[in-house]
Amino acid sequence: QVQLKESGGGLVQPGGSLRLSCVFSGRTFSSYAMGWFRQAPGKEREFVASISWMDDNTLTAEAVKGRFTISRDNGKNTVYLHMDSLKPEDTGVYYCAADNTVGRWTTPHHRTMYAYWGQGTQVTVSS
Repeated sequence: QVQLKESGGGLVQPGGSLRLSCVFSGRTFSSYAMGWFRQAPGKEREFVASISWMDDNTLTAEAVKGRFTISRDNGKNTVYLHMDSLKPEDTGVYYCAADNTVGRWTTPHHRTMYAYWGQGTQVTVSS
């Protein structure tokens, strides 16, 4: 079974940085597109960033473009989300997701396209 485990969340001041990690296990990581989503209290889960399983093609949501960067290390079966210049509106539970039904250069940007999800890690941006 595919399992995803996020880590790296916590409390950070506005303007600060965090790096989230998601460790993948159970299948061949290199053939899975990976994504990050977040959900603030009272809001729907929204797309943050994704990366394809071939050629490291990436897609980043407009709200975080220029501040967040997604990357993957196939040798460590890990996907990362590096977050810079954090804002209070970035607060929420961040979820790692995986899917292997898309093409090798595809970067899924909707939650219905992902088959596997982690339990999430809390990110709080506050002074």
